[in-house]
Amino acid sequence: YRDLHTFELQVPTRLIEWARGSRVCVAGYGQSDGNEILQLIPPPTLLTKETQGLCPERDFKVECGGFSERPVYSLKYVPDTSLLVTSGPPDSSLQVWQVSAEDSDVIKSVSPIATENGTGQCWAKIATISARAPWVLHGSRLDRVQITEVESRKNVYTAASGGSEELSGLAFLDCNTLLLCCTTGQLCLADIRQPQNLVEAMSMPSAPCSEQWCMGTRHGAQGLEPSSQPVARLSSRGLLTLTDLRKTSEFLALAKARVPSLGSGAEFLCVSWAPALEGCLAISGFDGTVHVYDTQSWDSSGREAEPIFVHKGHAFGGVGGSGDPPVVTVHTWHLQKPRTLLSAASDGSLHVWDWVQPCGKC
Repeated sequence: YRDLHTFELQVPTRLIEWARGSRVCVAGYGQSDGNEILQLIPPPTLLTKETQGLCPERDFKVECGGFSERPVYSLKYVPDTSLLVTSGPPDSSLQVWQVSAEDSDVIKSVSPIATENGTGQCWAKIATISARAPWVLHGSRLDRVQITEVESRKNVYTAASGGSEELSGLAFLDCNTLLLCCTTGQLCLADIRQPQNLVEAMSMPSAPCSEQWCMGTRHGAQGLEPSSQPVARLSSRGLLTLTDLRKTSEFLALAKARVPSLGSGAEFLCVSWAPALEGCLAISGFDGTVHVYDTQSWDSSGREAEPIFVHKGHAFGGVGGSGDPPVVTVHTWHLQKPRTLLSAASDGSLHVWDWVQPCGKC
C-alpha cells in the first residue's frame, strides 16, 4: 500500500457516495429502525490532488447526519444541490433528504417520492443527474422505470414496458440516454426523446438461471460519446464481460475473475471503472476483498484474469455481528486520485486505500 485509512461505522453500510466538496455520504442497511445517514469529511490527504507527506489527521470526521426509519440500500447525491435521494425496503418509493447548512449538523428528511403501484415491489435502483434540472432515474423492474424531477416531484419520463425483469442497476449515459441492467444480465438502452422505444442492447452468454449480474458504466473524457465507453458486467460466478454499446453483436472482452462463486446470492455484487485510469476496473461483493484488474490485455477467450492488486484489509478485520467473516458491501473510486478507492464491509469498517503502482501496469 501507498496509503491506508480506516474508520469504524456504528452500523454496516452498503453504499458510499461522493457529495459536494469531496464529502463522503454513507448509510446503514440494518432491518431495525434508526439507520444512520452520515456525511463524512475525508482525511486531509484525500482532499488534495497532490500526494502529501505525513499528516496528523488520518481519520474521517462526521460533519452531519440523520436517521432513516427504513434500511438504506441505495443513496445518490443530486448534483448541484444539497439533496440526497435514498431507497430501500419495503417498497420502491424514494426518500429525499436535505443536507443542512453549515450552522447545523442535521440531515433532514423531506417529502418522499411515491411510485405508482410501488407497494409490494422490491426496492428501487436510482441514478441522478442535473443536466437540465435535478432528476432522479429510478425503478425496481424493467416495466417500472421513470424519471422524476426531484424538487417538483413531476414525472418527466416513463419507459416503455419491456418485460418485468428485476433490475440490478441503471444509469444516465447522458441527459437523453439511459442504460438499464437486469439481474439476468440483459442490457437495455432507452432514449427519453423516444419514450416508446426500449432497445435490448445485448443478451448474455449461456449461464445458469440462478446467476445474477450487475453492471458498471464508465464516464469518458469531455467531448467523448458516452456510447463509446465500454460497459462492464459482473456475474455472481465471477464472469466479467465488456460491451461496446455501438456494436452489441459481440463482446469486447470476456474474462473470469479469481473469486469464489456466489451462486444465487449476489446482494453486494459491485463492479466499477476507474475514472482516472485507462482500462482499470474493480470488483467486490464475493468475500472480504476488492480486486483491481487491468482490462487492456483482455480478449474474448474467457480465461481467468490476474488481478493487479487485491485489497484484503476487511478480510482480516475479524467476524461481524452475525459471526460470519466480513463481506465487502460496496467500493468506489476517488474522483481525482487514480489509484485510491474507498470500500466498506458488513462489519461496519470503512477503508480508504491507495496501492503502489506496479511497474508497467496502470
